[in-house]
Amino acid sequence: MASGVKVSDLVIAIFNAMKLHKSLEDKSKRIKAVLFCLSADKKTIIPEEGKEILVGDVSETADPYKCFVEMLPADDCRYALYDCCYETKESKKEELIFIFWAPDCAPLKSKMIYASSKDAIKKKFTGIKHEYQVNCLAEIKDRSCLAERLGGSNISVISVEGFPL
Repeated sequence: MASGVKVSDLVIAIFNAMKLHKSLEDKSKRIKAVLFCLSADKKTIIPEEGKEILVGDVSETADPYKCFVEMLPADDCRYALYDCCYETKESKKEELIFIFWAPDCAPLKSKMIYASSKDAIKKKFTGIKHEYQVNCLAEIKDRSCLAERLGGSNISVISVEGFPL
C-alpha cells in the first residue's frame, strides 16, 4: 500500500459477491464484470459508477467478454474483476480474473498512482488465480489472448464464454 490509497468496503463486498455467486438464486443478478477506479480525491478505490455487467444484462447471443472490453476507458487506468467461463479439453471452468488496465496513452500520473495502489486492492482479493496487467487494447481485445493467459503452456483453452477459439 505504498500510495496510501484505501479500498472501499463496497469493493470488498462486490468481490465477495462475485466469489460466492453460486449461492445466488437469480442468476441474472450475478455480476459478470466490474471496473474499479480511484475516488475524485485519489484516496480510495471505489466501484466505477455504471461500469458493471450483470449476467442478465447480456443477451443469449451477445458476447460478455466483448462487452467487458468495451467498458474499459481508452485513456485512463482501471482495475477490473471479470468472472470468466472457459473450457479446456478436460473440463469447463469458471474463475475470477483481476485485471490492471493501464493503457499506454493514460496520463503518467494516473499510471503511477494506479500502479502503486494495485497491491492494496490485490490483497483484498484473496483466492484470485489469474492476474493480468494490460497496456493496450490489442493485448485484451481478442479472446485468444485471454485464453493463452488462462491456459498457460500446459492447458489448452478451446473456448471462452462459449465462443470457440
